[in-house]
Amino acid sequence: MDLQQMRYVVAVAETASFTRAAERCHVVQSALSHQVARLEKELGARLFERTSRRVRPTTAGEAFLPAARQALEAAERARADVAAATGEIRGKLTVGSIPAVASVDLPAVLRDYRLRYPQVRISLRAGSSEQLVERVRDGQLDAALLGVQPGFLPQGVHDRELAHAQHVAVLAPDHPLATRHEVDLRLLAEEAFVDFADGSAARAQSDQAFAAAGLRREVAFEVSGVELMAPMVRHGLGIALLPATFAAELHGLRTVPVTNGPVRVERLVWSRFPPSPATSAFLALLDIDTRPSAA
Repeated sequence: MDLQQMRYVVAVAETASFTRAAERCHVVQSALSHQVARLEKELGARLFERTSRRVRPTTAGEAFLPAARQALEAAERARADVAAATGEIRGKLTVGSIPAVASVDLPAVLRDYRLRYPQVRISLRAGSSEQLVERVRDGQLDAALLGVQPGFLPQGVHDRELAHAQHVAVLAPDHPLATRHEVDLRLLAEEAFVDFADGSAARAQSDQAFAAAGLRREVAFEVSGVELMAPMVRHGLGIALLPATFAAELHGLRTVPVTNGPVRVERLVWSRFPPSPATSAFLALLDIDTRPSAA
């Protein structure tokens, strides 16, 4: 078997289609299908179940895919390391991020990175802090930006604290509390809230603050992101708690400081495995040195 065959198999598995896999790999479908069939003959097992409606890996295919991906990643890493030894950074960089980051101007960082290292293929993936830690740990992401409660220590990865951000109450302009200079949690506990999903790191920051104050609150509306939270607050369906640095960018809403309110800690995480040259270059833009310290 060769790397090209592995690349074709991975493409078919990820697109669930021989046609789309051929388009991704820039080959005609007959050539891709022929190479997959040759590999199946060599392995003595079918890698895909093919029907008129869909293509999906067989049990043998599922067993083959992790090793194929590792082989492709190792080959790409080897090429990137050789290029780095000659002074050229290339390869790929996959960064994860929560929807709202205040400590890092991520679009500006990625723009600067692309200008400095045009040979690197950059991609960005969104997710919750818990999901992002798992993806970095599993090697799906090279680095990720999190927003977590104080005391949260991600396991199985390297991490660096970037910033603390005090939460503020986010209110509709005509809300009775919108003209106050400050509010406390006891007063806010009487309100209906728009917040993130129960159990998420973004929600835990607020839940812990109310629990520490011996208060209960009603989360009437759970949302997956700020893009839905903001209009719901704007229409008076509830209030929200968000980091001050981020809430200030929301238009048409009022923000009020909260006494003893929640605090969000933004952290950067990256793999415990030696970072690729592309990843090291990204971390360097954030002033993180991954070179081994001198003995």
